[in-house]
Amino acid sequence: MKFILSCCSPVDLTSEHLKNKNVPYLPFHYMIGNQELIDDLGTTLSYDEFYQAMVDGADTKTMQVNIEEYTEYFNGLLNGGLPILHLTLSSGLSGTYNSAVVAAQAINEEYGKQMVYIVDSLGASSGYGLLVDKLVSLRDNDIDIESAYAWAQENKLRVHHWFYSTDLTFFVRGGRVSKVSGFVGTLLKICPLLNVSNEGKLIPRQKVVGKRATAKACLDKMVQFADNGIAYDDSVFISHSHCYDDAIYLKNLIEEKFPAVRGKILINDIGSTIGCHAGPGTVALFFWGKARND
Repeated sequence: MKFILSCCSPVDLTSEHLKNKNVPYLPFHYMIGNQELIDDLGTTLSYDEFYQAMVDGADTKTMQVNIEEYTEYFNGLLNGGLPILHLTLSSGLSGTYNSAVVAAQAINEEYGKQMVYIVDSLGASSGYGLLVDKLVSLRDNDIDIESAYAWAQENKLRVHHWFYSTDLTFFVRGGRVSKVSGFVGTLLKICPLLNVSNEGKLIPRQKVVGKRATAKACLDKMVQFADNGIAYDDSVFISHSHCYDDAIYLKNLIEEKFPAVRGKILINDIGSTIGCHAGPGTVALFFWGKARND
């Protein structure tokens, strides 16, 4: 390899996946009640246990990774002598991008040359992971770090993120949905369809009644925006929070509509960092398409 490709835990891929791809990651932190835990991709606390705690009423919140943590992490990777291309969670959802940039600037000044490159993914969960996976392919094809960095900046908005939830409780708690809208939505079984904007922010786009209808609305977005329409043949990632059957339902819809993606759909868990805000019952779809433009 000519460089190290790195990311943070909200990439929402498994530890085995990242290990096999030779991608190190920096774990985020989160709280369940008064207990601080690290988001180590479900190793310390399984996702089933995490989401069950939320269902049982536990308060959860995330903690921002600071400059010192990024500095220590980057310096550890630089022991091998290779430069680092690090992708962060969207700056529209977290301030950790700024911490990573400050840490990288200090390290680059210390070395007298650029050793750490930071890319704001403008993405989240396995959409962020989809971008990382594509860069793995570029890295393994012997691309240099400057070209990989430029490619990431040019193409990151081509990753589409569409989310829907069957439980509005945690969207209300996080301020994404008002209490009144949450009450009415729950009563009428409304599932909001959201996406990540070109500014990397989570935006409600559509209100649909019933989770099956919302899954089909999600499919319609893929038909509308995916590269080559229904001839799309690139990778598809689906993430879910404690609702695997809903993820499978969406997967089946996609395979029926997009026959070329059969065998290319990867289902992942929504990790603890994103899960603290989304809560159980959320399904997310990620694919490559036209550049997001609001």
